Amino acid sequence: MSKSIPPARASRRIPLSRFARAALLSAVISSAVIGAEVQPAYAQDAANLYGMQVYVTPYLWLSGINATVKTPLERAPTVNADVSAIDLLSHLGAVPFMGSIEIRDGPLGLLGDALHVPVGTDITTRNIFYRGGNAALITDSGTALLLYRALESPTQYADLGVGFRAWGFSSNLILNPGVLPGTSTNRSASWVDPLIGGRYHIDLPSGFLPSGFGLTGYGDVGGFGVGAHSDWQLIGTVDYTPTPWLNLHLGYRSLNFDYTASGGFDLGFNVHMKGPILAATFRF
Repeated sequence: MSKSIPPARASRRIPLSRFARAALLSAVISSAVIGAEVQPAYAQDAANLYGMQVYVTPYLWLSGINATVKTPLERAPTVNADVSAIDLLSHLGAVPFMGSIEIRDGPLGLLGDALHVPVGTDITTRNIFYRGGNAALITDSGTALLLYRALESPTQYADLGVGFRAWGFSSNLILNPGVLPGTSTNRSASWVDPLIGGRYHIDLPSGFLPSGFGLTGYGDVGGFGVGAHSDWQLIGTVDYTPTPWLNLHLGYRSLNFDYTASGGFDLGFNVHMKGPILAATFRF
């Protein structure tokens, strides 16, 4: 860290909601791509498969956020934020990398996900001590879950799983020189949450709807104080299988975590994200 000013003065000059929003935007966008748990959809197809199968699921999650951020600043120990999905998309600092995959062989499956998401926002000041600045935050995350097919029939299946979700955040705050010399600060935090999860799918009977429709529910819970205090999500989708190699999903997702940094840093996030989700699963 270069020359800095006392925390109280910094809190008077920097609009905290802008910087907090940048951090929250990254958390939401990154977690929007964690969890390809909506794959695969059609129970009868899944029951008839032999050998190794690979499922790839890109999707779009239009999530809003409600969050409380605990900061180390004396003048603003907590910051509350409500951010819309449009705000999240408008703060992407670069093209993010994101991808998820599920590999299944018989009753066992391995779900994996990796991502890199950079976001940023300009900071406005009163242009006396500092002439504006920039706040940027990079999120890296990875998920791995080992699944076991506990129930399987021609019209339904259920999976149980254990695994982990790893989070990493690095932030950079830059204030441009004014009366005072320019200053910058870098902070980072990382943690790993153990997870237990379950997924259930049932095919809807044909009649009123054409064949190929179904319902899927997924949930996981973790953290348990090992990393975050709590880390959990719920997903519900309506599924449609137009071809044996493609499943379409439309539903709703809620992802939540409560984390407080250790090591003497007075920093924490209590984040609740929810919104509609649209996905497509490709089977290879």
